[in-house]
Amino acid sequence: MVDLRKLRTLRAVADHGTLAAAADALHLTSSAVSQQLSGLEREIGQPLLEPNGRSVRLTGAAQVLLGHADTLFAQLERMEGELAAQDHTPRGEVRVSGFPTSLAGLLAPAARTLRERAPELKLRVLEAETDESVALLSTRAVDVILSMECRAAPRRDDPRYHREELLGDILDAVLPVDHELAGRSSIDLAELRDAEWVAPPVGWSCDEVFMAGCQRAGYTPRIAHRSGDWQAVMGLVAADLGVSLVPRLAHSVTPPGVTIVPLTGDPPKRHVFAACRGGAQSNPAVRAVLDAVVEVAAA
Repeated sequence: MVDLRKLRTLRAVADHGTLAAAADALHLTSSAVSQQLSGLEREIGQPLLEPNGRSVRLTGAAQVLLGHADTLFAQLERMEGELAAQDHTPRGEVRVSGFPTSLAGLLAPAARTLRERAPELKLRVLEAETDESVALLSTRAVDVILSMECRAAPRRDDPRYHREELLGDILDAVLPVDHELAGRSSIDLAELRDAEWVAPPVGWSCDEVFMAGCQRAGYTPRIAHRSGDWQAVMGLVAADLGVSLVPRLAHSVTPPGVTIVPLTGDPPKRHVFAACRGGAQSNPAVRAVLDAVVEVAAA
């Protein structure tokens, strides 16, 4: 019989590309990962990896294993969830990770609802960007993630994950109060092509949305400053160091000195979703968290 732990190790290698990266994700040593894969090769009697430059490539046997493993993992999650559902009461601990504004704007209001509906359920919350959240979910370090569509996000048809779409978080222009366009009811993003910008950090999911929006408007923005804190971003705009695009989930506190102006047409937006491992949505505790977050997003 194939060992599930070894299958999970193979999945991590497939996801991360190298034994070292898989070891980091699994909190194991590279030697331990190598030993588990060697053991799995002995069990099936076929090689699983072959060298591919600095990384490794999966053999056909490994691809066959993973095709069945993903279905098996989801079935196990569903079994555990249905067993928990026999109690009919959401209880226990649900670990949730998400980017900062999703935690403040979606999870925090949902937590108030859950306190009334599911008093025996306990939340554990961790701030993480989408790439880190997906890795945490895959390694079972968290149970639910709040993330946004980007290169690191799981595909909607990936059987390893269950996704629930939450909202399109529209980005608005944030301008200094004395900016020539600050008095307008709306502006076209193309009108800011000559501005200097305050942008999210390179590689962040929000930066993908920001850059794609400007490129659709016909230009590459001149980025002067970068910050991952929306209050800092708006503070820099208030100091007349540039303009920015800020998502509506981050509008809860707007500092003096800035004006928020909606964009015309089809403005850039962050597509926010919740996800759990495939099959885990049948667990009453996980289901309660998903439902509460969906209700907040709909409201």
